[in-house]
Amino acid sequence: MVTVVNLSSCVLLSLRIQCFNMHVLLLKEPRDGESGSDPYIKELASHGHKATLVPVLSFKFVSLNSLSAKLFQPEKYGGLIFTSPRAVEAVKLCLDAEERREEWNKAVKDKWNTKSIYVVGKATASLVHNLGLNPLGADTGTAEVLSRLIIEREATNIPPLFFPCGSIKREVLPTALRENGVPLETLTVYQTAEHPDLEKNLTNYFTEQGIPASIAFFSPSGVKFCLEVVRRLSGEQLTQIRFAAIGPTTQDAMAADGLCVSCTAEKPTAEHLATAIAKALE
Repeated sequence: MVTVVNLSSCVLLSLRIQCFNMHVLLLKEPRDGESGSDPYIKELASHGHKATLVPVLSFKFVSLNSLSAKLFQPEKYGGLIFTSPRAVEAVKLCLDAEERREEWNKAVKDKWNTKSIYVVGKATASLVHNLGLNPLGADTGTAEVLSRLIIEREATNIPPLFFPCGSIKREVLPTALRENGVPLETLTVYQTAEHPDLEKNLTNYFTEQGIPASIAFFSPSGVKFCLEVVRRLSGEQLTQIRFAAIGPTTQDAMAADGLCVSCTAEKPTAEHLATAIAKALE
């Protein structure tokens, strides 16, 4: 009788441990400039979940000479808009030459700081701050919300706002500004493609760690590039996975492709996503 009780206790304890330490697959790139582990991995670990990153996208920077020329003519623009860390990285590349960085620090950044520097999200805001610029809109979270902030703040007779962006940017922000008469100049500074090792890395993950309890998507591009492979590797167990979205745009892309979205982060931060996933896995 004693043996039966002990065995039952061990089984229950094992189940509790398995439930507590569930595996989460994060379909995202490592955070640029972070020391130590990615903040999403740290936050999920604080909830007792083991998270793994699989990079989804690769980036190629383009038009850097044009970008540099525009960055050093702040008098031509009414302000700057950054909606992704990659656009900020492109600016950083333009400043890598020592003489350019010196000129930027001595005079150019201060001229930009007399204007509005708009950003989406805290990650992008942090990188913009590292350039010596003072960002607005870190808490907006989406291009839709940021566009409303810009429209509220800016007149229609200003010089154009300069918007360095990616090749597959959504048109929400440019359309909203155009419809409200706020002048905008865009420049594509990076091209986005599927990570060359995506399928191999996903296959290795599922082979080594099995079906994850939750999979988090971080962009519509991630949904486009990953979903078919995830479906194939998950097979009949797909419906057991709790799918998470970093925000409403990604959630819409997931739903449009037939996924049942279990949770969406209230804001696009590691803390909010980890909280949402932890609740979905209860």
